[in-house]
Amino acid sequence: MRLVILGPPGSGKGTRAKIIGRIFGYPVVTTGAMLREAVAAGTEYGKIAEGYMKKGELVRDDVVIGIVEERLRKPDVEEGFILDGFPRSVNQARALDRILNKMGAILDVVMYVTAKPETILSRLSLRRSCPKCGAIYHLKDILPKVEGVCDECGSKLVQRDDDKEAIILHRLEVYEQQTFPILERYERLGKVREVSGELKIDEIPGEVERVLKGL
Repeated sequence: MRLVILGPPGSGKGTRAKIIGRIFGYPVVTTGAMLREAVAAGTEYGKIAEGYMKKGELVRDDVVIGIVEERLRKPDVEEGFILDGFPRSVNQARALDRILNKMGAILDVVMYVTAKPETILSRLSLRRSCPKCGAIYHLKDILPKVEGVCDECGSKLVQRDDDKEAIILHRLEVYEQQTFPILERYERLGKVREVSGELKIDEIPGEVERVLKGL
């Protein structure tokens, strides 16, 4: 199964990606992880990306696409993968089609996670992140074992600047502008399966199994 998961920031798409990966046994591939892996491996695209990341700038589109292609050549994704955070534009969606075509593969499904703006605001404003390993926590729903400390690597958790209310509202506007055209494109191809981002975490496995059954 080759799956793309889309949804606004805070909708719970990352949580669903991990659950789907655990249930079906496919690797979860995220944009952030791909960038970090490419930088650590010192690939040509990784070296270019590192320059942007050190300055806190968005990595160029062609570099992100190149890094995705490098990642999808690895043997662990030959049987399938779950893409979280890519594509984020129609240009990237077209690039993904080209990458899959080279692999002799097709995209099976696009899972679209929906959630109310007030739910997203609550989730993101209470979210805390590990700046080192990228692990995500929530002050209400996903608490670390030690307050303010990452379970995975022991780093101090932080609230990202883009998890503050004014920035969240802006991110949602940008998301609508950039991502709805991708969603419309995949809907025309009959690829989209919509799921609710309002569910409790223990309700998610049953929903994703129902939606993805038979793929």
